[in-house]
Amino acid sequence: MKKTLILFIIILTSNLVKAQFIKEKSINAQIGYGISVPYNSIDEIADNGFYVQGELVLKVASWFELRPYAGFILTSSNGKDLNDNPTNEKAESKAFLLGGKARVRAPIPWVAPYVEIGIGTSIGKFETLTAFDNIDKGGIIYHIPFSIGLELGKNNNVDLGFTYYFQPSVKQFVGAFAVGITFPLNNEK
Repeated sequence: MKKTLILFIIILTSNLVKAQFIKEKSINAQIGYGISVPYNSIDEIADNGFYVQGELVLKVASWFELRPYAGFILTSSNGKDLNDNPTNEKAESKAFLLGGKARVRAPIPWVAPYVEIGIGTSIGKFETLTAFDNIDKGGIIYHIPFSIGLELGKNNNVDLGFTYYFQPSVKQFVGAFAVGITFPLNNEK
């Protein structure tokens, strides 16, 4: 199943690059403050870290884009909850992110709100330790990306948003508050 999902994503993204319904192509680079949070926790914890991602932006219409992506998230526990109290609970991820998303946006100059959803894989090491879960897993798992944010600037080339990757098989989600910049590629007319 995992190999089939990866093969499907590769075939889908390679065929979309030359598709005639793609109006413009760009590259989006994002960097941000990463977090990981367990689904079930008694203590309020959010482990922090680093997030980076690159996306191939395939504009279908002024309000709809397809976005194959590759990224990396690294989070680790400091042994404290959000109130600075010691805790044994944690949700750590060290993973390469790969997948595809669809973005729906309001085509407004200067400030364009958006929402996106997709499917992908996380490849790496995941640890979720709570009163209810004790998961220490490595390898390939699926995730569901979800993002909300704003595209800023005259050409909407600055991206400011919250992006999350729900990972049900390890009972945690990872995410980031990220800033991105979009660079247009040579688009054929």
